[in-house]
Amino acid sequence: MIESLFKLDFTEPKIFLAVCLVMFVLITSRYFILGGIFHLYFYIWRKKEWENRKLNKKDYPKNQFRKEVYWSMLTALIFSIAGAISGLIWQRGFTAIYLNISDYPLWWFPVSIMIAMFIHETYYYWLHRLMHHPKIYKQVHQIHHDSKITSAWTAFSFHPIEGFLEALIMPAIVICVPMHLYAIIFHLSVMTISAAINHLDIEIYPRNVFGNLLGKHVIGATHHSHHHKFYRYNFGLYFTFWDKWGKTESPNFEREFTTRGERD
Repeated sequence: MIESLFKLDFTEPKIFLAVCLVMFVLITSRYFILGGIFHLYFYIWRKKEWENRKLNKKDYPKNQFRKEVYWSMLTALIFSIAGAISGLIWQRGFTAIYLNISDYPLWWFPVSIMIAMFIHETYYYWLHRLMHHPKIYKQVHQIHHDSKITSAWTAFSFHPIEGFLEALIMPAIVICVPMHLYAIIFHLSVMTISAAINHLDIEIYPRNVFGNLLGKHVIGATHHSHHHKFYRYNFGLYFTFWDKWGKTESPNFEREFTTRGERD
């Protein structure tokens, strides 16, 4: 279905709008399915089991989820248009997207994903720091920080300008980096899943050596919660290496993360 969609002529206005609509449905479906699963499992079905892993003990403000979904739908619309534009510039021969898996060695498939994630991580980290500049923050990024206690629905709750800035990176990546269509889909799926986990407000990494190692290098709920609490720390997207290099990682993060099991 996805490959057939990209074989349509995106230069036709009606087809372009139809593609935008299809992508909007796919993005919002993924958002609601994933957010719904996380919300039902952690906040309703298994609430008591995960209560001691909750990072904030306060209740969510009234109407927070509704506001988050509203802003997320605007973000999904922007991402849908960006996706359709990516398809259009691919058809015009301006991207490195390929459909035939044999066009590149098989090892390139995972390597291309890692390169794309590194580029995305770098772009997001520095963009995120820029959006915390006082003259930009109140106009753009504050919408996201209105969710002081984050939830599974916070992941894409952005002001449209922030959504637009974040949407720019994927077209830029596929122009420069040869990626199979399904490698792009995998990357975007990882982005959605990690965004939901980071904003869950419940630490789900296991309390063992593997969990401690993973949580110190891959961003989870504890790491990102420090950003929403303290604002000036923890700007990363997937990984913690830029925060470590830029000395913007919260000084209390590792202590809180490694002692989370002692709160039982």
